[in-house]
Amino acid sequence: MAAKKKSLNPKSFILNIVIAVLGIAVFVLFYMFITSTVTHKPVEWKTKTEGRTEQGEIIQLNVLNGCGVKGLAQKFTDYLRHRNFDVVESSNYKTFDVENSLVIDRMGNLENAEQVAYALGIAKEHVIQQINPDYHLHVSVIIGKDYNELKPMQE
Repeated sequence: MAAKKKSLNPKSFILNIVIAVLGIAVFVLFYMFITSTVTHKPVEWKTKTEGRTEQGEIIQLNVLNGCGVKGLAQKFTDYLRHRNFDVVESSNYKTFDVENSLVIDRMGNLENAEQVAYALGIAKEHVIQQINPDYHLHVSVIIGKDYNELKPMQE
């Protein structure tokens, strides 16, 4: 006796398609969660307070494009904000001939500037102090022509 093939009715076929689509959607969301957690993890800092001062206050800074590459200040701003720094301004520096990126302490707390420099991959010798209470922010970042060597460009 020949086995009779069982055919799917249209409702079962549609239900199987919906289940397959939902399975793929769950897989994609899970993959996005895992990759964003691994590739955009917060910056490790010796005090474990990434983006914050010792008192728990969020480090406020501005990012200035000193090399003239379009969209660079925004890329660095997004990178720092994702790591819990409060970027209050993102714009162009007064010139586009800055060779090495700089981190400038504006409030007299060099550790804040060093923490920002560490997050970006800027060497300590490029962290300076120019205290200016009129700026009302902790740190300024000036992106230089060495931007390709820094962490935001490695992602």
